[in-house]
Amino acid sequence: MRKITALILALTMLAAMVACNAFAEEKVYSVVFLINGNLGDKSFFDSAEAGLEALSEAGRIEFDAIEMGGTDENRPTWLSTLYDVSESGDYDVIICGTFQMPDYLKEVASKYPDQKYIIFDDNTYAGECPNVLNLTYRQNDMGYLVGVFAACMSADTSVENINGDAVVGFVGGMDSPVINDFLIGFIEGAQSVNPGIKVDTRYTNDYVDTAIAKEYALSMINDNKCDIIWGVAGNAGNGAAEAALETGKAWFIGVDSDQELTLSPDLAALTLTSGLKNVGNSLIWVFDELDAGKEHWGTEVCLGLAEGGVGIVTDKNFDKYASDETKAAVAAAQEAVLNGDIVVDTAIGDKAADYVSLREAVRP
Repeated sequence: MRKITALILALTMLAAMVACNAFAEEKVYSVVFLINGNLGDKSFFDSAEAGLEALSEAGRIEFDAIEMGGTDENRPTWLSTLYDVSESGDYDVIICGTFQMPDYLKEVASKYPDQKYIIFDDNTYAGECPNVLNLTYRQNDMGYLVGVFAACMSADTSVENINGDAVVGFVGGMDSPVINDFLIGFIEGAQSVNPGIKVDTRYTNDYVDTAIAKEYALSMINDNKCDIIWGVAGNAGNGAAEAALETGKAWFIGVDSDQELTLSPDLAALTLTSGLKNVGNSLIWVFDELDAGKEHWGTEVCLGLAEGGVGIVTDKNFDKYASDETKAAVAAAQEAVLNGDIVVDTAIGDKAADYVSLREAVRP
């Protein structure tokens, strides 16, 4: 009996030692998030921080966030801050994002080859720096779902403020490949419902100026009878929601984050859904991969519907205002994209479609 007890005790101690060793081997990463803008954008910067916060709360990372400002005057700070945090050696991983950062990142990353970097929402120099991971997203697939939804809703005159004219709006940030990737999916999705639909497209040329987005959206609503406008311009795009509220004639669709949860109550009330670019999920995915011993440095990883990299909000106002037919159309479109029955064109890379001709052909 004593031998059995001793054996059990020994096995228990061994199991505890293995568990302790496994715990000790779990790395807690030191991370810094460099924001070439400001938190509170209710868009991809906030999404990224939410993912990092989740990792931090789980005890998997320790992270700092540095807001560097989003104007042209702030650009020198972007580069100097990249140099400062790289030179410090304080961080296992340095994270930044958007199409405005790759030139700065390439310069710095090439001088600190042992430092690891992640840049999300850009693939400009993918594969050129062995210490940089480029995270990109199939926003064209997400745009397709939003386009299907918008076209269906714009035809449903039983919904308040839907005027029956087949015209929807798109307020983009920069006239750039990533923004136009949203757009090409949006147009193709809308055309799959109504080939004759018109899409009024305008660009703010930045991501912070809500006033210009509001001005554009007011024109879309009052001059071209847009009753649904998708804002794809970071914080600037929220100006379109303000225009919809002011006129009382239109609805808004958010982007990147679930903006129904982040906008003020009056703007949230007219936000039908949001196209999700799940930057936070993608960052969690990276650390899941690292913990599993899988590294992707020096590559581009593109995440779509299947990986949870993009999506569309289907609860709250979507559930309240969308008819059963509209919900079914969106679900069918998602399934068709997932199984390959529908291949959405892209505005990015060597396989980019002629989105300019498409955009101009559907103007009101």
